[in-house]
Amino acid sequence: MYNDTFAFGDQAVRQIAPRPRNLAETGLEQDFLCDLLAKHFYWGGILNQQQLVERTALAWLVLECLLNFMRTSGYIEILSPLPNSPLLRYVLTDRGRAVALDAQQKSGYVGCAPVPLALYEKVVQSQSIHQNIVTNEDMARVFNGMVIRDSILAQLGPAMHSGRPIFVYGPPGTGKTYIGTHLLNLMTDSVLIPHALAVGDYVVQFFDPSIHHPLAVENKSDRLIMDSSHDPRFVRCRRPSVLTGGELTSDMLELSHDATTKQYFAPLQLKANNGIYMIDDLGRQRIETTDLLNRWIVPLEQKRDYLTVGSGTRFPVSFDVVLMFSTNLNPLELADEAFLRRLGYKVRFEVLRQDEYEAIWRQVCEKHAIAFDATTFRYVLELYRREDRPLLPCQPRDLLSLVMDQCRYEGAPDQVTIKRLERAWNSYFVRPTSEPAETFKLSVPNSQPPLMERRTKYVEQ
Repeated sequence: MYNDTFAFGDQAVRQIAPRPRNLAETGLEQDFLCDLLAKHFYWGGILNQQQLVERTALAWLVLECLLNFMRTSGYIEILSPLPNSPLLRYVLTDRGRAVALDAQQKSGYVGCAPVPLALYEKVVQSQSIHQNIVTNEDMARVFNGMVIRDSILAQLGPAMHSGRPIFVYGPPGTGKTYIGTHLLNLMTDSVLIPHALAVGDYVVQFFDPSIHHPLAVENKSDRLIMDSSHDPRFVRCRRPSVLTGGELTSDMLELSHDATTKQYFAPLQLKANNGIYMIDDLGRQRIETTDLLNRWIVPLEQKRDYLTVGSGTRFPVSFDVVLMFSTNLNPLELADEAFLRRLGYKVRFEVLRQDEYEAIWRQVCEKHAIAFDATTFRYVLELYRREDRPLLPCQPRDLLSLVMDQCRYEGAPDQVTIKRLERAWNSYFVRPTSEPAETFKLSVPNSQPPLMERRTKYVEQ
């Protein structure tokens, strides 16, 4: 179903990122790795052979070479093994502590040995998301049981197959975010994610447990076996999926640096490589929409992003992401037609028809073991007509959850009644008030800037 160059087998993974057997194959300098080891000793104290392998994700053959150099340089000394243990132990000397403190001032990163940028680029291309094949059967599998129009699936399927950017728009509550987050389920293969990247003398922390989800709990003891699996500087994970909304700022799209810990952290789009990055609620971010959209022109056209590290060192990195935008604002007020053409696929979400709304209502009732009652359902449709409200896919779940809240409060079994529906309806929707607007104005000092004007809502074209 997907590309054969990166299948599930360990053999394929080892071919993409084989385990380094010597110092040269790590792609890192000896002094760089000795500094990293010194920091591990500084924070870990006395460490034995197994602990060093687990902490650094380096093979013992590589570590032995480094430790011999550090010993002859007077940075470490060897302690005798503990009783009933054959493992040698190592500890910093006073000279080694000075080296560790100096290394700590340069970079606060203490973890697995980083992956050189060149190796990371090779791995990204080997497991590119643009090599995935998406078929009608895949779309049917992922969206089985969901109420979604065939016309929407007919657009989203080719869009995901192409790997081109996707722009979804429509009134709020029409399921744009919900459907978008399910698209990642189309990808059932795995990718290798580095713990950290080495960019020159800088280390960029990459692995983020909130985004990168390992396929299984890593067995650290496997790192002691030379021929086990792949380079353990990588973690085998599901393809990443990143979702940001109104909280997005321009800083989140660049390398961040913590001056206190002296560590660099990868931006969101870099963590999303080989996966999907969805920018939700476009137009409501804490960054001008024009600036946000312009940020993607070069990556989308060149398939490369450019990041800055240190005092201004700029370096390119692969941009292997299916980029998605979602908004309930008028697209033509967010970007001009020239930019929208670059996005490839524009998918419009509509409000529901009555039969679609009923199908979702029945699904929610079935999920919560609530009997579907035709009389109460006709009544809720009457409420919609009475207030001229659109039928939205999120509302059956929300209204019925409010009904169940009432049932639990009353100590009664879950049952939908007209009275409970009225209460749920009145609690769920906000209605215009006849009171003067001045009643709701906040009293703020004159020195405060005016509140940001509300952006134009999505307008039916």
